[in-house]
Amino acid sequence: MPTLLLTPRYTDDSIAILIAAQSVGWATLRLYGWRVPPGEIDPQEEIVFYGEPLLAATLAEALPVALLEPPLDWLPSLPAEYRKRDVRLTTLGEARAITTPAFIKPADDKCFAARVYSSGAELPQETPLPDETPTLVAEPVDWRVEYRCFVLERTVATLSPYWRAGALAQTEDGAWPTPDDERTEMLSFVETLLADRRVKLPSAVALDVGIIVERGWAVVEANAAWGSGLYGCDPLATLPVLQRACVRRATLASEDAQWVVARA
Repeated sequence: MPTLLLTPRYTDDSIAILIAAQSVGWATLRLYGWRVPPGEIDPQEEIVFYGEPLLAATLAEALPVALLEPPLDWLPSLPAEYRKRDVRLTTLGEARAITTPAFIKPADDKCFAARVYSSGAELPQETPLPDETPTLVAEPVDWRVEYRCFVLERTVATLSPYWRAGALAQTEDGAWPTPDDERTEMLSFVETLLADRRVKLPSAVALDVGIIVERGWAVVEANAAWGSGLYGCDPLATLPVLQRACVRRATLASEDAQWVVARA
């Protein structure tokens, strides 16, 4: 059985994943700092990680585990019929020179707020964020609803809406309502995308899709499964996706190696 390695942060998601892992007999270890204590983990055992990218960078140095994730240019390189809007990968320095409204977000972490800026002049200045910071710039659009799908080997393992009409899609009683007709449409779009071999994806990934007003279903973005929130997704169904997203470096095949992003 694998050992689940968890972030030091006690989030609702990390607790849900821990409970699910324990229910199927996995060993679990929650870190109490940003380093793996010597002797805590047998380097020969299978490690499954769930936590923040900052912690992932530390683990990449400390453990013989490769973490799969989409590259920074994944969304801009997606076929246009799945994006339904213009998206480009640039630098924060170039984004600061934009003079028209644009949706701007950091490509690799959450070092500044992802939102529509009236111009690049509203972005954080070079201190403390350097011009070289990878940045995504997109055409502003209006999203009616957004869904998260945990995908394993190009098949949806579990899904949940997370944003609806400009607010979190969770009701006061903690539910994440999924209208049947909307779910059917969403799965049809996602399954078409996953069947399209022009769309390159890691074997395990969190894929976000939604409805753009007056344009239809489109991809929001794709993220590392091991660092993505659950919302209303089934924690138990998420475990195999997390397991596939964490590969021992000694057995890393070429088809997986292309999805290992170097982290400083």
